[in-house]
Amino acid sequence: MEIDLSKLTTESRNPRTSNIDNVSTLEMVKLINEEDKLVPLTVEKELENISKAIDVIVERLRRGGRLIYIGAGTSGRLGILDASECPPTYGVSEELVQGLIAGGYEAIFRAKEGAEDSKELAIEDLKSKSLNENDVVVGLAASGRTPYVIGALEYANRIGAASISITCNGDSEVSKVSKISIAPVVGAEVVTGSTRLKSGTAQKLVLNMLSTGTMIKLGKVYGNLMVDVRPTNEKLIVRAKNIIKEATNCSEEVAEEFFEKSGRNVKLGIFMILSGKDIEESKKILSDNEGVIAKALNSIK
Repeated sequence: MEIDLSKLTTESRNPRTSNIDNVSTLEMVKLINEEDKLVPLTVEKELENISKAIDVIVERLRRGGRLIYIGAGTSGRLGILDASECPPTYGVSEELVQGLIAGGYEAIFRAKEGAEDSKELAIEDLKSKSLNENDVVVGLAASGRTPYVIGALEYANRIGAASISITCNGDSEVSKVSKISIAPVVGAEVVTGSTRLKSGTAQKLVLNMLSTGTMIKLGKVYGNLMVDVRPTNEKLIVRAKNIIKEATNCSEEVAEEFFEKSGRNVKLGIFMILSGKDIEESKKILSDNEGVIAKALNSIK
């Protein structure tokens, strides 16, 4: 059956950029910039759905589940990007947030567009991850009709995993399948059908919110400081000490001392300073309070 793309907003022609190939370079980038400015406004309309999705993700992860992004092409790569940045930023395991792309590892670097047409391939990929009812599947599809993503969401529903979709077309097939739909409709692209542009930007903004919001609620942030950062290189060691200093208003020397005393565990170092507790007691109190510093401090008041 031939696919009808004419009904997809992401495939429509943009009258504002119909002459983009015949203007100066400065005018060309101005046109692109003007279109990009529209993206955050479309994401704003989806904030309620985004917040619902974060709450579901947090609840599932606290149950021992995982967050799994799945998509094809640009959408799949954006999911992998977001997943890969969670461990160094928030100190989580590489298993907690994962990204799957139609066509596998090679498709990250080289387009394998035909892979997106198989629902069965998505089910195989999720089975290889032993998907279970505690997990969350976030299906990414700018068009909202990608069979690979639809198959993934259907399978998630079947086994009781949470299902969330991110698309840039309203009333799409993926939105109908997922339990929570996030659909910032960005309109026609600067270059017709090139969904790595506004659609890609919208998906990136939503992914930023999903992962950041989830990590904040899981206690990976104190104030607005990333307290579970992994100090794996010189820059991050300096950042870790600065975070201890900022969070506790202590001197550089004290920050250095507790950075080492805590075993280079930023969160633990902060709690030890603020609570006055020793390392073992601090570990226990934090553990009893889901690793949330504010909650742990309140528990000893």
